[in-house]
Amino acid sequence: MNTDTNESQKDGGAALFANATPIETIHVEQLADIFKGAGYRVTAAEFDGNVQLMSASQGVGFTVRFGNPAPADAADSAAPAAFFDYTLSCALQVQGELPAELVPTWNRTKRFARLSAHQQFLVLEMDVVVAGGVSERHIRSMIELWDRLIQEFLLHLRNRPVFAAAEQAATGSGATSAATEEKAAPKDPANPTLQ
Repeated sequence: MNTDTNESQKDGGAALFANATPIETIHVEQLADIFKGAGYRVTAAEFDGNVQLMSASQGVGFTVRFGNPAPADAADSAAPAAFFDYTLSCALQVQGELPAELVPTWNRTKRFARLSAHQQFLVLEMDVVVAGGVSERHIRSMIELWDRLIQEFLLHLRNRPVFAAAEQAATGSGATSAATEEKAAPKDPANPTLQ
């Protein structure tokens, strides 16, 4: 192995990051441009007086909500509002009842994003913090991670008949096969359909 080549590659990589100015706060247009650079369509929309970004991954829509605002620069009153963090959020509407283990199983077995149920919605959320300084490459890696988490989320939802069957077996009401539940999905409240 040629260690001289490896050392020069390491030094070149370090030099590349050393010259980049860390991102310590982020504003809406800046993040939208990073998403666009990663190949996403992004639309800014106002909701309750706050600007959000709207996009989609794997055919599933998601929003980007900005969190803690950075102090405004008194010297530059025309500067856009900047934030220390933002949340990626994907909400899917559910018809019927969710298996009770669907949400806790995700939260026990997956990292980085949390799943919750709110009335008739399943919500997947991931926080991204830029405070302290991150590179644009780091933000892009968070976008890639979010895309992967949505893929895993969709796979997790496809396993919902397994959760429903396990619950039925645990309650002693008799388990039905996952295939049977999948066929009965529109009529079976234990196997909800998603929109």
